Order: sequence, then structure tokens, then C-alpha cells
Amino acid sequence: MSQPARLPAAVGLPVALAAGIAIPAQSRINGALGTALDDSLAAALVSFGVGLAVMILVSAVLPRGRAGFAQILPALRERRFPRVYIVAGVIGAWFVLTQTMTIALLGVAVFTVATVAGQTLTGLVVDRMGIGPGGKKTLTLMRMVGAVMTIAAVAWAVSPKLTDTGGTGDWLLAVLLPLSAGMAMSFQQAMNGTTGMHYGTPITATLLNFVSGFAALLVLWLIKVAVAGFGNPLPDTWWYYLGGPMGCIFIGVSAMLVKSLGVLLTSLGLIGGQLIGSLLLDIFVPAPGSVVVAATVLGTALTLAAIVVATLPWNMPGVRLGTGRRRPRARR
Repeated sequence: MSQPARLPAAVGLPVALAAGIAIPAQSRINGALGTALDDSLAAALVSFGVGLAVMILVSAVLPRGRAGFAQILPALRERRFPRVYIVAGVIGAWFVLTQTMTIALLGVAVFTVATVAGQTLTGLVVDRMGIGPGGKKTLTLMRMVGAVMTIAAVAWAVSPKLTDTGGTGDWLLAVLLPLSAGMAMSFQQAMNGTTGMHYGTPITATLLNFVSGFAALLVLWLIKVAVAGFGNPLPDTWWYYLGGPMGCIFIGVSAMLVKSLGVLLTSLGLIGGQLIGSLLLDIFVPAPGSVVVAATVLGTALTLAAIVVATLPWNMPGVRLGTGRRRPRARR
């Protein structure tokens, strides 16, 4: 099966930025759904259920989706990748569950900082280990500087909201949940990129993400219902159900870009999109009490600069961080 061509960073990064814009909107939607249902687990299940329905439709309608679906069993039978990769969607389920569990307590700002920190740090590790389809990525100084700049820029962008968060002790433990979800997301992106490459399309990788994530959430929800009963009925507000389709965009684009950009650059592009999306939401659809200040705008701009820095080569001849070697210079 033919493989998609690699995208240059000049094309891939803008695509990642566009996909990342969906995440803050998804966070707000899933948080609102969890509040309406008074049940974080049910909200995550509904979000994944809608996303699964969308991916089943896409896989059935598009020829590439049908071709990719036909490759699932051969790929598993021939062990083209570790079989555990097929349950990468459990990581996505954990991310959505942490959204619905902690957004009301932490707010989108703290949630974003925690996930960004985890995602950026493990992105370096995943690239160095070569888990993604692009193989091992050199741990250059510029990539490290870009990662550190990204964390600092995100913290700066959301700093006004962080200072408004009272009762630090109340959310200090809760922040570990999105931190763990962010750390796991880098591995999910690498796993999806690898499986998508062997299926011949990210559509199938995205579909199986929603299958495994929905199955895991369904089991947990059934246990919860057996113990505590049902929560509130499903609300009538239509936009509460858009979180799943936005997750389809995020997962699909991640799986498509990881082969070309590597896990770290894909993560940084998505992070930049998250901040841009948050800024646009605060401007055009502000939450109660939200105000756009200079730190938010400048922090977002610094994040975009950090992404550019991470794409730059480190020009010290022959040196690659993490190898401990200097390549021999060519003889003249």
C-alpha cells in the first residue's frame, strides 16, 4: 500500500497549529458537558461515543478509510508494529476524562500548563527513543531550547489566570492528572503515527483510537452505574456533543504529521494552536470573568517563536546531543 509523502515543516507546522485550535474548544465543551451531566465519566463516554460514530462514518464512506480498515488484521497478524499500539486510544480516553474531571476545579489555564509541560518533556524522550514512525530524532540544542521556551511561554500566557486561582492546595494534587495525560499524549501520537503508516492512512488509526478509548470508558461507566446509578439525562444543547468530532481532528492530524515532523515538533505545533485557540475563545466567546491581557498575547507570540526555534538546526559541526560523539570532518 502506498504511503503518504512526508510534509515539510513549512507545511506541517501550520496544519498542526490549525488542529491544535480545536483542543481548547474541546476542553470547554467537555467541561460544560460534565457539569450538565454532573458526571465526568459519562461526559467523557459521550464525547468518545460521538467521535466513534463520526469515524465509523468516515471509514465507511472514504475509499482510503475502507482500504485502511482492510489492513487491520494483516498488520496485527504480521506484527508490523507492537500489538499494544492498537489500544493507544486508552490514552486519549484518559486525556478526555481528565478534562471533564479537572476543568471545573483547575480552569482551562492550569489544565493547559500541566498538559503542555508533560507533552513537551516526553516529546523529547519519545523522539530520542525512536518510538514514532520517523525513527530516532536527533536531540539538538535548538529542540531543547524550543521545548523550554514553549513551557515558559505557555506559563506566561496563562499567568493572569493562574494568579486568579485561589486555594492552591485544593488543585495541587488534581494538576497531576492533566500532567500525566500530557505526558502520555506524546506516546499516543507516536503510536498512532506508526499504526497509521502501516494501515496506509491515519483514518484507521483514529478509528481504532476511538474504539479502544470508548470501550475502556464504557467499562468504567458501567461499573460506576452499578455502584452509584445513573446521573442526569443527556442535555438538549447541541454544541455539547462537538467535543468528539474535534478529537477526531486532533488525533487524525497528529497521526498524519508525526512521521514528517517527529513527536516533539508535532506537539509544539499543536500546543501553539491550543494557545491561539484559547486566545480566540477569550476574544470572541469569552467565559464569564475572562479578560485578554498583554501577557496572554505576548506569551502566545513567544510560543510561536519557540516553535520556529525548535525547527532550526544546531550548527556546531558534527555535534549531536545525546550521542557523545563528534562526526569526523570531511577531508579537503
